[in-house]
Amino acid sequence: MTGQRQNLLQLKADLALLGTSFIWGVTFVVVQNALSSIGPYYFLGIRFLLAFLFLAAIYHRQLVRLNRDTLGAGCIIGVFLFGGYAFQTVGLQYTTASNAGFITGLSVVLVPVFSALFTRQAPGVFAATGVVLAATGLGLLSLGKELSFNYGDLLVFFCALCFALHIIMVGRYARHLHPPLLALIQIGVVSLAGFLFGLATETWPEQLSRPVWVALLLTAIPATALAFLIQNSVQRFTSATHTAIIFTMEPVFAAVSAYFLAGEILTPRQMIGCILILSGMLLAELKGKHIRTISKTSKEVQTGTL
Repeated sequence: MTGQRQNLLQLKADLALLGTSFIWGVTFVVVQNALSSIGPYYFLGIRFLLAFLFLAAIYHRQLVRLNRDTLGAGCIIGVFLFGGYAFQTVGLQYTTASNAGFITGLSVVLVPVFSALFTRQAPGVFAATGVVLAATGLGLLSLGKELSFNYGDLLVFFCALCFALHIIMVGRYARHLHPPLLALIQIGVVSLAGFLFGLATETWPEQLSRPVWVALLLTAIPATALAFLIQNSVQRFTSATHTAIIFTMEPVFAAVSAYFLAGEILTPRQMIGCILILSGMLLAELKGKHIRTISKTSKEVQTGTL
């Protein structure tokens, strides 16, 4: 694959992942409204079930390609995905939304840490600096005046661990397995786990209210089926660290949608946070170009064409 084609594929992958973060960000308000009349586990179960059925209807002919490797990888990834949603939802009962937003964003820092542990290679200077800037931006955007560490914060920290491992596992398996089937299995796992936990801890609502239906329609297909299908399909063309930094745009899009849909206004500090997040993304891109330039120069030196 030529360098130019590789750059184009990575650009398309980054734009697709950015679109995914946009979808996740703008659904925050409608999901928050829906949870006032349905338990979080049942909501997750229904949301991911609808997404599963949607993908199954599209890719049912490819189910014959499902093998043990894809099934096993999808189950592993699905467990981490459900853990992220579950720990975050339960943790919100014991901590503030600002604390939860910042601690969840720590997955940005945890991804390169886990990547370094798995590959035994430390992240580069540009990537490390980009992660620090993005994490700082998340803090300015989401963190309140005081950060008190409590039981809820601990649960949300486990959420960040799960989301970071989800990104790592998708990057590990999506390169070698069938992306649609991989997305289908992990979404099915989350749905099943959501219903099981709902049966154990929640009461099924007498009826699904209009806000619940609106949230399900907006989240089941665009924010779940299509979003995770896109992630599983394109993440193989970019790095896990780069994916994590791009996903830090989710709270930015959430803040913008909250402004237009709920009248919330960003403070100057939060605006600075948005700028830092964008700067972190830019540094990650410059890091990739820097490495490709060094590689090209070394090859030219070896061949005597420089």
